[in-house]
Amino acid sequence: MKTGLYFGSFNPIHIGHLIVANSMLETALLDEIWFVVSPQNPFKNTAVLANEEDRKLMTEAAIKDNPKFKVCAIEFDLPKPSYTIHTLKALKKEFPERLFSIVMGADNLINFHQWKAYRDIIEMVNIQVYARSTNAPIPAEWKTHEMIHIHALPLINVSSTLIRKKVANEESIKYWVPKSVEKYIQKNKLYRQDQL
Repeated sequence: MKTGLYFGSFNPIHIGHLIVANSMLETALLDEIWFVVSPQNPFKNTAVLANEEDRKLMTEAAIKDNPKFKVCAIEFDLPKPSYTIHTLKALKKEFPERLFSIVMGADNLINFHQWKAYRDIIEMVNIQVYARSTNAPIPAEWKTHEMIHIHALPLINVSSTLIRKKVANEESIKYWVPKSVEKYIQKNKLYRQDQL
């Protein structure tokens, strides 16, 4: 089964994530998308992260109506910070029958050479890339690499950072996130000004 691994903090998950995932199912011909919730991304500031369990539950709530979407919390049991190479090895060991791909934005591809063991990653799995706003061009070597597939998807200019700021400023996030996620944030008082 062709399974796309969509790594992220999902802090919180929003409509942009969901549109990208659904589009990738079709354009990359994937059978499923697994949202791999990262407890601690080595490239991100952990100070603004909601609790990993909250982020997992919000992601589950957001995707519950799509049987082709799953939440994967394998990184919760791996050493932190989370490195993709370690996660891939653990997933391949646990699910040897699956054909995994990584779903990533063009901005991540530009910085892919900074990832731990990136050469090993690119030998293990295909990389399915979607458009994201970036000022830097994609390196030529990645444009022609047989394991990297760049897809022309609509540019979704929504970010978790913006949503957190809107919540902190007591502005509406209606339609920016699924209703279930909006309710979860309100109920659990996440991303308030005193938490940022």
